[in-house]
Amino acid sequence: MKVLVTGGTSGLGHAMASALAAAGARVVLTGRSAEQAAEAAAALPGAIGIGLDVRDERSVARAVGEAWSRLDGIDMLVNNAGIGMRTVNPRFMTEPQAFWEVSPDGFRAVVDTNLTGYFLMARETVPRMLAAGGGRIVNIAVSASTMHRAGFVPYGPSRAGSESLSRIMAADLLGSGVTVNLLLPGGPIATGMLPPDTAPGNRTFLDPAVMGPPIVWLASEAAAGVHDERIVAVDFEQWLHDRGGDR
Repeated sequence: MKVLVTGGTSGLGHAMASALAAAGARVVLTGRSAEQAAEAAAALPGAIGIGLDVRDERSVARAVGEAWSRLDGIDMLVNNAGIGMRTVNPRFMTEPQAFWEVSPDGFRAVVDTNLTGYFLMARETVPRMLAAGGGRIVNIAVSASTMHRAGFVPYGPSRAGSESLSRIMAADLLGSGVTVNLLLPGGPIATGMLPPDTAPGNRTFLDPAVMGPPIVWLASEAAAGVHDERIVAVDFEQWLHDRGGDR
């Protein structure tokens, strides 16, 4: 399995890239900093790091082309790159900001990364997958409560948009050989998206490694043909059991 993981230098992206590489997949991970991407990839068996700004069409085209060439194809795209509320309000957990107080530039930055970025990556990758006869896309999502929580503009709308985008992508690609699925942790994750005084030591936060088992399964032969599903990582084992599948 040849996999491209965006936003793979830290947090959920790095956890998924690590799990995939450990399972034997050939992985390209990306980050805005080519140097950081290379450093993160160097710690994983056989992984490759590439600089990528998912907001920029030229950067997306270059990175997808490079990944496709170096892997000799891309079997699965994991759309994960994103930025959080800290970029518009560093104290969003303790001092929520009303939507009318959010700067237009801050709103656009989050939406461009979390929503437009998913679109641009899929738009560049899917035609190649269709020409190759198939492929898989996994879009990383968040809990529904994030989409209507007070003080969560623009992060909530950006994630609601990416979830809607995923469902429409799945409808457009139905029967094409390219599958689209959503994967979300199922709770808050201790990552750099949170203020530094909220995550450490808080036992209610999930370890990013929770994303490992479901992403490895989604890359496996057992997941061939699985399409338009919304998989919650913390409930993955039960979900798999309920559908009669094996881990």
